[in-house]
Amino acid sequence: MDFSSLETWGYLAVAFFSFGGSLFIVAAAGVFSFMGHMDLTTALIVAMVANFMGDNFLFYLGKYHKEDIRPYFAKHKRKIALATLIMRKYGVAAIFIQKFLYGVKTLVPISMALSKFDFKKFIFFNIFASVIFILTIGLSAFYASESIISFFSVIQERPYLAPLAMFSMLGALWYLMSRMTRKR
Repeated sequence: MDFSSLETWGYLAVAFFSFGGSLFIVAAAGVFSFMGHMDLTTALIVAMVANFMGDNFLFYLGKYHKEDIRPYFAKHKRKIALATLIMRKYGVAAIFIQKFLYGVKTLVPISMALSKFDFKKFIFFNIFASVIFILTIGLSAFYASESIISFFSVIQERPYLAPLAMFSMLGALWYLMSRMTRKR
């Protein structure tokens, strides 16, 4: 087994970052699969299992280790309030919605656990939410790989565009998140 190849470390990276809910690693796995560096089915299955386990772990922490995790979320009271509102407004659909919301995806399972949501019910719906999330992101990236690769080749030719694109995306994300968490 070659421990210096993308094929070896790529699947481990997919598992590790999918456990934390990263949609970027799933998209990268889709692109690398398109390029022939990874197997798409294997990468997506690894991502699904890790994403499912990650959210179940967060729910478990919120349900059985409230006092242990409370100090880590003291600075995120608004995000927790937003996650709680999403959960109350959308119910079970919040399990599906939170997968796609950067910034609150780790807080919704914890908020659901704190609100005494049934763990078995969460696990049941989280299976489907993980499958839908991974397939949506992974297959979208796979089928859009030519555009993604050409975008990165433009960035490679004009490296000054990379910081501009990055700061534009981060600024837009910050603006959207600040609007969503602002008092009304």
